Amino acid sequence: MQVIDNIAELRSVRGALQGRIGLVPTMGYLHEGHLSLVRAARAENDAVIATIFINPTQFSAHEDLSTYPRDMPHDLAMLEAEGVNVVFTPTPEMMYPPRYQTYVSVEQVTQGREGATRPEHFRGVTTIVSKLFNLTQPDTAYFGQKDAQQVVVIRQMVRDLNFPLQIFVCPITREHDGLAMSSRNVYLNETERQAATALSRAWQAAGALYEQGTRDPDALRQAAETIIKAEPLAQLDYISLAHANTLEEATAPSNTPLLLSLAAQVGKPRLLDNCLLPLSLNTREGATKTLGIG
Repeated sequence: MQVIDNIAELRSVRGALQGRIGLVPTMGYLHEGHLSLVRAARAENDAVIATIFINPTQFSAHEDLSTYPRDMPHDLAMLEAEGVNVVFTPTPEMMYPPRYQTYVSVEQVTQGREGATRPEHFRGVTTIVSKLFNLTQPDTAYFGQKDAQQVVVIRQMVRDLNFPLQIFVCPITREHDGLAMSSRNVYLNETERQAATALSRAWQAAGALYEQGTRDPDALRQAAETIIKAEPLAQLDYISLAHANTLEEATAPSNTPLLLSLAAQVGKPRLLDNCLLPLSLNTREGATKTLGIG
């Protein structure tokens, strides 16, 4: 496995790779969720490039950039064990040199949800992802369903800017009790860790109603909200029930695929979770076909 920390060497090494190339962009502090993306890329490509970069432009001033968890040696060991060919580990100064002034913005699908809470977040995401696509020239790129709105935003960017690659969406990897795996889970103490399961219990409650035939958007949102608000340590940020392809909020009963997404503060970390409705869509094939195709 080659570990590369500069653009010139990356371009040279990328030019020598043969066959189909898969890309897995990460911010490091890897867990099984990240590795599920790597394994999918490894199984479907001739070579895999992973990136580890904590992107400063997607953090707001009040967020945890300086304390975001880091463990580069452990990350590299995990990627090598999974058969990754190349790992790109640039510095912020390399990706955003002095007098840097070019950004990529996607408009409608960045509104609401994470876009409302973190106004500059998606501009940072789309800018760094477009740069990584440009530098690595992949045939395929792999993202997790946990950041569902991000998936929709990136797919919109790929479509609009004619990037010649495919985006695959892998299911959320969960702990044994249903909590979505996240690098930020390390911030939770034991009591908060138990409270954090309210997020998965919330979408499960709404999902159960949906499977029983309920299609009223307000009833489905209310089912999730009731669970979150019953947990004293969880401070609800938002619950969204939107059409999965456009992210337009659902206002009337519908049988088209929906994305139920929610965010809540539990102790220090702000946690995300989501599910697709019907629940049968929460697979790689279902998420890839459904999220952001409108």
